Amino acid sequence: MRIHKEGFLVIAVAFLIWLFLNIIVGMTDELYFRIFTFLATTPILIFVMRFFRYPRRTIKLKPSSVLSPCDGQIVVIEETLETEYFGDRRLQISVFMSVYNVHINWIPVPGVIKYFKHHRGNFMAAYLPKSSTENERATTVIQMADGTEVLVRQIAGAVAKRIISYPMVNAVVDQQKELGFIRFGSRVDLFLPVGTEVNVELCQNVIGSQTIIADL
Repeated sequence: MRIHKEGFLVIAVAFLIWLFLNIIVGMTDELYFRIFTFLATTPILIFVMRFFRYPRRTIKLKPSSVLSPCDGQIVVIEETLETEYFGDRRLQISVFMSVYNVHINWIPVPGVIKYFKHHRGNFMAAYLPKSSTENERATTVIQMADGTEVLVRQIAGAVAKRIISYPMVNAVVDQQKELGFIRFGSRVDLFLPVGTEVNVELCQNVIGSQTIIADL
């Protein structure tokens, strides 16, 4: 199993804690306590390692399509007022990631990064509508070759405490590049032009960099 680079330090710390606890308990003569400690701590270590898994995926470039920016479930498909960048109505499509999903975020459309801003905020449950504007979040706008702009918003959740974004403003990106990573449960919103042809439906499970969310 490949591990994403964002997990190296977290896994190393988790392993040292696991090792320390089991060595300390192992020095006692309490066999059942040693067994209990091992059985209680090992699944947690495995969970942390699995959270940062880095799947091998073949990403086919689709310049006129919006690929899912992450693994998860579609929780919002609706027209809404986007106030941070566009200041008008947009089609919002949101993907919720549980702690069991791969948490890598991919670039959904090719183009140039025109805008980026990180916002401090709350850590309410990511599936709640208010999380899009009140939670810790990072907004990235990608301008495609034809001038179409797509806004991608990474949103922290009740458990997620760190949003990582890679591309810089004016960087040229494509759908094979990573947008970033969100640790431990979160959500990604897409804001597309009103009238965009949508290819997914509510409660559908999607795969990052693979599922076509919409056609532009």
